[in-house]
Amino acid sequence: MRGGQLVWPLLLLSLATIVMAVANSKPESLNLDTGGLSRDKFPKGFVFGVATSAYQVEGMADKDGRGPSIWDAFVKIPGVVANNATGEVSVDQYHRYKEDIDIMQKFNFDAYRFSISWSRIFPYGTGKVNWKGVAYYNRLIDYMLERGITPYANLYHYDLPLALEKKYTGLLNRQVVKDFADYAEFCFKTFGDRVKNWMTFNEPRVIAALGYDNGFFAPARCSKPFGNCTAGNSATEPYIAAHNLILSHAAAVQRYRQKYQDKQKGRIGILLDFVWYEPLTRSKADNYAAQRARDFHVGWFIHPIVYGEYPKTMQNIVGKRLPKFTKEEIKMVKGSIDFVGINQYTTYYMYAPHHSKPKYLGYQQDWNAGFAYEKNGVPIGPKANSYWLYNVPWGMYKSLMYIKEHYGNPTVILSENGMDDPGNVTLPKGLHDTNRINYYKGYITQLKKAVDDGANVVGYFAWSLLDNFEWRLGYTSRFGMVYVDFSNLKRYPKMSAYWFKQMLQRNNH
Repeated sequence: MRGGQLVWPLLLLSLATIVMAVANSKPESLNLDTGGLSRDKFPKGFVFGVATSAYQVEGMADKDGRGPSIWDAFVKIPGVVANNATGEVSVDQYHRYKEDIDIMQKFNFDAYRFSISWSRIFPYGTGKVNWKGVAYYNRLIDYMLERGITPYANLYHYDLPLALEKKYTGLLNRQVVKDFADYAEFCFKTFGDRVKNWMTFNEPRVIAALGYDNGFFAPARCSKPFGNCTAGNSATEPYIAAHNLILSHAAAVQRYRQKYQDKQKGRIGILLDFVWYEPLTRSKADNYAAQRARDFHVGWFIHPIVYGEYPKTMQNIVGKRLPKFTKEEIKMVKGSIDFVGINQYTTYYMYAPHHSKPKYLGYQQDWNAGFAYEKNGVPIGPKANSYWLYNVPWGMYKSLMYIKEHYGNPTVILSENGMDDPGNVTLPKGLHDTNRINYYKGYITQLKKAVDDGANVVGYFAWSLLDNFEWRLGYTSRFGMVYVDFSNLKRYPKMSAYWFKQMLQRNNH
């Protein structure tokens, strides 16, 4: 590198200044470019929050009466998680929740999207209540309200009680619909005097596809050709699990609306992940491939919820393997959202593959679409640490406009968005997270453009507040705007946290 001798000391000097400013909590000396974004540029009442999930941040996984979830069993399989890490301690929000909520408040966030661990409330999935778990969520919610942070409670984030998996194969059994609705109702009854924003499931597509098509996530079921599983059927089980997830969601919403909503004055929805799929070329075939991908991805869940049936493409391709809703179920499912959460991170190109019928049937095979991450040798966007995550802000705009145009412009909360750095990044380098700032700036700018163009988006939640247990990546991936030193669990806000603080400052005049 020519001139490197000169450039490096300057870089290190400015980096040192920034790190000192961030570490000493003197952000006044940092003037960060918000790209013209500010709270004032969004509609009145637009909510900015941060999101996490129970297994990823709480710790105390086998303490204070919590029963194991399918992830507690899954992480114990040697080699499944990077460095055989688990969520047993994670970042110990169970004990450090006050510090974490204080951080949210300090950085001008309005809301916290957390998840409730089903097996912390019902260790066996049903029956006996663990009151220590209930007490924890009461403390968490009460402290949020004390600090002016609005609670957004998600009832399920990948963590089915292990007892139900063992008792009746969990999501593959229709019994789960009643059991989930009972658990949800307990939460409405117990916390609904203070929680006014409810979500039933986070990313049911990920639960069904990664849990039952390739076995990449718990409960690790799939057909032999698609993954390393001891049981499963990729041709049918993803569709059965998804069907039961939709019915569980709708049954919980029905209970809420019939018994609690009028009195508690809250709202309820579901959180869906949505990768934007852009046709690789302008050919008809690639356009059809991209549309199949959208139908099999977000359409799989939002289509039944809005229109009472699965997308026609899915019906035609999956045929008899796709479960059907009864007339009664359609009534329960259709319209079962007050809002929809969209988790949007990345965008891929899609193309029509040049091959004959797949040899084995499976959910991903049913798409009959190929993925591409570059076009004419140009990557679709800069890559984050995670293999699947490219920084493509325009995909945010297209995703939100797609939901607006295809699904009757529902109320949308952008419920997750963020990027990761490698887990082994040092504290000084970790705090200097300019890539994350650029990512957020690009995506929130495109979100604002969608709002300006009529998309009914009412909130934005950054993923994530803290570096935490990142599922199969364990602690080798850092999505947080707060750096966590995993050796002592100390929290250090990164530059991105100060960027949000600056963007979200309130002009009280």
